[in-house]
Amino acid sequence: MSGPSLIFWVVFAIPLFAFLIWLMRQDKKKGVTGLVVVIITIVVAVVYMYVRTGGK
Repeated sequence: MSGPSLIFWVVFAIPLFAFLIWLMRQDKKKGVTGLVVVIITIVVAVVYMYVRTGGK
């Protein structure tokens, strides 16, 4: 990974994922469903990014 990519992950992506997971956990009725949606979204985004960049 290059420098700008690492900066993006550290500054934007990881805090966003942590915030979304925290937010979904606060909702007692739909916490599990929301957490599953967030995890699926993260996996799809990472796979898409990997495919588009060719793993570089």
